[in-house]
Order: sequence, then C-alpha cells, then structure tokens
Amino acid sequence: MSGIVVHLPQGSGGVVDGEPYGEAVTLRLGPGERARFGRGSSRTPVELRLADEAISRLAGEIRVTDDHWQLSNHSTTHSYLVENPEGAGEYLRVPPRRAGAPIPFEFSRVVLPTRRDTTVSFQVFAPDHVYLDPHGMSGSWESRTVTAYSLDETATYFLVLAALCEPWLRDQSPVAVPTTPQVVERLRGHSACAKLTPRAVSSHIDYLAEEKLRVGGGPVSDAGRGDRRHGKREAVVGVALRFGIVREEHLALLPPRAEPAARGR
Repeated sequence: MSGIVVHLPQGSGGVVDGEPYGEAVTLRLGPGERARFGRGSSRTPVELRLADEAISRLAGEIRVTDDHWQLSNHSTTHSYLVENPEGAGEYLRVPPRRAGAPIPFEFSRVVLPTRRDTTVSFQVFAPDHVYLDPHGMSGSWESRTVTAYSLDETATYFLVLAALCEPWLRDQSPVAVPTTPQVVERLRGHSACAKLTPRAVSSHIDYLAEEKLRVGGGPVSDAGRGDRRHGKREAVVGVALRFGIVREEHLALLPPRAEPAARGR
C-alpha cells in the first residue's frame, strides 16, 4: 500500500483537569514509517499524545509495511482493541507486549482503556487495500490484474457513492448531484446507516475524493464548505460513472425507495 492515515480527533486524547484534551492530529505514513503513541515525555517523544495516567509513556507503535499496517502494544498489563467501525462488531484484541500484530481492516479504531468511564481512541485509515479484477483472477499472482480503484462494496462509503450516483443510473436526468442531507435521508432505511449523520457523509465524500478515487483537493473546512463540497460530489460521481465503478446492479445495495403518496384527483 502507498500508506495510511492516522487521525486523532480533537478532544479525543484523554481528559486533563476535567476537560477533553488535545488538538486534532492527522499523520500520513508510508511503507517503512512508524508513529508512536502514549502519554509521552521529554525523554519519550510520541507522535500521538494521549493523556491518561493509565496509559504508558510509550504505549505502542504503528508501523506500515508494503501491504498492511501493524500495531505493537508496549503495555505490560493492558490489551488494546482494534475495532472495525464499518463491520458488524468485528474487533481484534492486541494483548500486552504483542509486537507487530497485522491489522486487516480498511477502517480501524484503536481503543485504549483508561481509569475513567470513557476510553481513549484514534482512527487509522488504510485506503489502498487492493482488490483483484474479477475478470483477471486466473493465472499466477504476478500475472493477475488488480483494479485501478480499490473500493470495498460492503463499506458505508460505497453506499454513499451509490446514493450520489443513483439519479443518473435511474435515468432521472438530474440537474445536480444529491446534497448531503438528501444522501442521509436516502440511506436512512439501511441497517448500517440508521445513525448516519451529515458530518459522517461529508467525511465519506472526502475519503472517496482524496483517497479512493483520487480526484484531488484537501479536506474542506467549515468556512469553505459550499462550492468545494459541491465540486467534490460532482467529481466523485463523474469518475464513478465514467469508469463504471458504480453500475445499475449496485442500486440493489440501497434501501427500497419510498413510493410517493398517491395524489388525489
């Protein structure tokens, strides 16, 4: 893989003096690179600082290889969890002193226990999981063909992409791509999207644009959301339709559409 993205959301680094701790941190790591996490100190520098007395100064390490990433647990007493937010409750438990545990999830949430009633966690995105072309799976591994755009059709971001492309695939001659609130409403009936928020949909669109379909542009700030967000939606729909990434058969992944109420005469 070309790399991973490690993200510590604002205020997710623990609690200090009763207040959520930490600014948002985003790290991009390529093969061979690593990031350490823990409470840290002047003698123990870490890239992700987590504030809780139950977390070691050097709690663990993330390392990127050519085709996956690994998690090392430096704690002598605590296990860490790696959850798959896109799945049906799947998780891995990384026991104390475990070195280089391979993580298979495209989306991961690394969870550390604390002395409080809340945990400390950060996210890892591994967007370059490679999928074989279904028409080129015969022959040796070296001769097989991989897909140019490696998307997981079971992931929530693919549902978001299908909802964005739906009007064109149903030949409704749309004049604009669906808005974020329209996508939220369209997916509300799906069991995996009952709690989907507009902010989450926007994050999925950013992920599709920047990591999966590579249409360019950085994350959109709240101040400059409007035109740039609209441009990203149009860009991902254009790539998905032109290259057949989302096709008519993918509409079956979406929940049934609500039939319009019968009009009175």
